Amino acid sequence: MEKRQISNKIKIMSLLLITIFTICVMFTNKNVLLVNGEISEKTIGWGIKRANNHEQPDVGTTNKQILEENGGICLGNKEKKYIYLTFDCGYEAGYIDNILDTLKENNVTATFFITAHYLNSATDKVERMINENHNIGNHTCQHPSLPSISDEKIEEEIMKLHQSVYEKFNYEMKYFRPPKGEFNERTLKKTNSLGYKTVMWSFAYCDWDENKQPSKEEAIKMITNNFHSGEIMLLHSNSKTNAEVLGTIIKEANKQGYEFKSLNEFIQ
Repeated sequence: MEKRQISNKIKIMSLLLITIFTICVMFTNKNVLLVNGEISEKTIGWGIKRANNHEQPDVGTTNKQILEENGGICLGNKEKKYIYLTFDCGYEAGYIDNILDTLKENNVTATFFITAHYLNSATDKVERMINENHNIGNHTCQHPSLPSISDEKIEEEIMKLHQSVYEKFNYEMKYFRPPKGEFNERTLKKTNSLGYKTVMWSFAYCDWDENKQPSKEEAIKMITNNFHSGEIMLLHSNSKTNAEVLGTIIKEANKQGYEFKSLNEFIQ
């Protein structure tokens, strides 16, 4: 009798343990699914590790993957000696006409990422960019770090500028560059849902501070030493040095066998 009772207790305990184990597995799997299904809010500050011998730089495997999974680009085909020239334009410092003159003389198409301030204070410059077949990209109205604001605010920052450019020039922007080079998975999904392709870069240098401009020699050396296939080059239009060396940069790239292409011709 006692043996039968002990046997029953063992069966009951076994069933109880199996039930507890099953519930734990179900709960764990549920949590895994929730974690995997969540959209990451982790801020990514874009950065690159330069390479030698004109090889493509390291932009971060995970960051690149997250970007490209959400329709963004940062590097073109490594077999094609193409360079995609882009400028960030926060405000007009008096150099854009020289830049546009140089691009026209060398038959190069660039992409200019503008803010609302630039549009409103340099409307004639934006009009010239469009008339000379350059791309106008969206850099938001007020240049906020997107991970710090809501989806609703992101849409307002992007689409108010989009609408203003369309109303002034009947021009539809389609390329977007996140202010400060900061984004996360959520913001990428949001900008992609608005019909925009996020464009990061594979080369940039310290050219934005008007009070700390590099010398022409320093700029030429830095830029030309880092030419690479599929390069998305970021320059700032408020840089006096950039305006002075741009022609030399273009000619040296051509001499080394590189071609400047529009983002409209981008090859992954």
